[in-house]
Amino acid sequence: MLLVLGAPPRAAFAAEPGSMVLAVDSVAQVFNNVRAWLMGLLFAWASLCLTIGFLRWTSGEPDEVEKGKRTLRNAAIGFAGALLTPLLLTIISKWVA
Repeated sequence: MLLVLGAPPRAAFAAEPGSMVLAVDSVAQVFNNVRAWLMGLLFAWASLCLTIGFLRWTSGEPDEVEKGKRTLRNAAIGFAGALLTPLLLTIISKWVA
């Protein structure tokens, strides 16, 4: 135990500087990744709404048919929003850059 405490201190160095691994190379690549994820999520959500709206619309109950029509309309708006995502992100990237 005394040998460890009495030993001269050694210098502690950080790891040798090497090549830094970056997840992305540019801001444009970040926007492309965000665009891909956002479009995927919006299309998935709109597809789910489309399925639920179709099931409500075909149920035959008057109240559910009206809810189904509204859901189908909202799903169409969701698909339009997903298709407009690249345009909106392009506009935002022009503002940032």
